[in-house]
Amino acid sequence: MEPEDWRVAAWRQMLRVRRFEEKSAELYMRGLIGGSLHLYVGQEAVAVGAIGALDPQDQITMTYRGRAHALAKGIAPRRLFAELLGHLDGTNKGKGGPMHIADPQHGVMGANAIVAAGIPIAAGLALAARKTGSRRVVMTFFGDGALHQGVVYETLNLAALWSLPLVLVCENNLYAEMTPIHENVAGDDVADRARAYRVPCATVDGNDVAAVREAAQAAVERARTGAGPTFLEARTYRLAGHMVGDPETYRSREEVAQWRERDPVTRLGAALVASQLLTADRLDGIDAEVRAEMDHAAQEAESGPMPPLAEATTDLY
Repeated sequence: MEPEDWRVAAWRQMLRVRRFEEKSAELYMRGLIGGSLHLYVGQEAVAVGAIGALDPQDQITMTYRGRAHALAKGIAPRRLFAELLGHLDGTNKGKGGPMHIADPQHGVMGANAIVAAGIPIAAGLALAARKTGSRRVVMTFFGDGALHQGVVYETLNLAALWSLPLVLVCENNLYAEMTPIHENVAGDDVADRARAYRVPCATVDGNDVAAVREAAQAAVERARTGAGPTFLEARTYRLAGHMVGDPETYRSREEVAQWRERDPVTRLGAALVASQLLTADRLDGIDAEVRAEMDHAAQEAESGPMPPLAEATTDLY
């Protein structure tokens, strides 16, 4: 495979995430999904770029926007849609819903609705990998709002002390729910917090999948060779509200429009055409294929079985 060929696959994967999320919002508005739905629209380059640096045996933990990461890690969209719908053939038998996706067979060790809760879990997985002599790397995804949780710093401290094979990816989308980062984070550089623990850091354009992938590859290689953890800050922006139904009164339409011009999916597609890797017609063709894939997966998931009443008392801890 030529070095630039990965960008075509990355664009398709980012588009799959985008269309999956849009279809999920459609199902939610039809009343088929319970709870809250937090979309990943606008941040696709982070999940696809970072997970593109991992091997199949590597593991991840993520936030309640974790469907994107699950798709990038190889879980079939039909199983994810089934989980969102609460059906028995979902990744977690319909018990996880949109915020608690997990599938250990794919190395997806759990999305978490508790802010920062996936970070120490990832450290435990990384410790297990080190103790068993595995070359497995663990990557954990979290938002900038997680930086106020003490467990982040406990994890950074132990990961540095024990040289854990851990990659921490901060998806800095500039808002902790509805609060802008300049109102709740002291200092200009969030990576400075990791540097305090002598953890190597990199800050990248989170809307540039190539930049994310390059930084993640270096971090994964460092972890896999026993050199310890790395903190990656990917500066990005969610183009949708915090959750479906968010009135978005805390930010201006002008701000969203400015960031929409940096849409990672559109940006990479334009680059592929400019570099003559794809034609504009082929972009449209791939988009049609992906839309059809998601439509079919959602339709199949809708026809899947609901869990029997007896399932309500299984898999409980």
